[in-house]
Amino acid sequence: LYMGLAAPLWGLSAGLTSVVGSDYPSEMLDALAERGIDLTGIRSISGPGLRTWLLYEGDVRRVVHRLKGATHRTASPTISDFPTQWHPRAIHLAPMPIDHQKTLIHGLRSRFGKEVILSLDPFEVLTEENLGDWRDLASEIDLLFLSEDELPSILQHSDPVPMLRRIIPASLEALIFKRGSRGGLALCDRGSQILEWTVQEVEVKDTTGAGDSFTVGVLAALLQNQTLQRALEWGAVSASVAVEGHGAIALLQATGQLIRNRLERRLGS
Repeated sequence: LYMGLAAPLWGLSAGLTSVVGSDYPSEMLDALAERGIDLTGIRSISGPGLRTWLLYEGDVRRVVHRLKGATHRTASPTISDFPTQWHPRAIHLAPMPIDHQKTLIHGLRSRFGKEVILSLDPFEVLTEENLGDWRDLASEIDLLFLSEDELPSILQHSDPVPMLRRIIPASLEALIFKRGSRGGLALCDRGSQILEWTVQEVEVKDTTGAGDSFTVGVLAALLQNQTLQRALEWGAVSASVAVEGHGAIALLQATGQLIRNRLERRLGS
């Protein structure tokens, strides 16, 4: 939802692939369609869709699935849900079970090749036990977006870089580590190069959707051949819009002109 609403603000032509239950608000689908988002990849299922509680403890967020909703796997799209008429330049995979994401990545690479930018936001928390699975996943994509939610063990350390470097395979273009109000880090060249960004100063009302909006800004910049450092600045501007209202309100009310003005001020041009 948040990526779909942010995409047209950056002038992107975008489509969504997802699974919705009978309880999903039709007005949100209408709002996406009104903004030119291609919804032919949306598949409906009978009964309730995926529903979760978000439990915040300090800077750590935990996801608790509601008992009567669809399972995360049932509510995740498959490669067959991607319309055959789509020819994307970039694809972002939202949080899903890691084995499901692996299957999707293989299908997407087979269909679209190496030319498409493939980015991913994981669902499972990093542990010593699944570090190998994470590295395998990262080796098949271009950009890995992480947040402190996925790496709670590093919250006790002042420097997250050593642990982040353990995740990066040689083929990964960049690992982008989001740190909420502290901005974040991007590790390139297997962690030998580190880029940083700060948040855009705005009045924060709700941080939900900030990470998704950030991702859209980054991808929009890369699709326009901007540097990764400049892409991180675009991401910060994109995230700043999402946090200015509760839920999706701010993105629903935002305009491309707002984005352009804010980006110009941030970059000093």
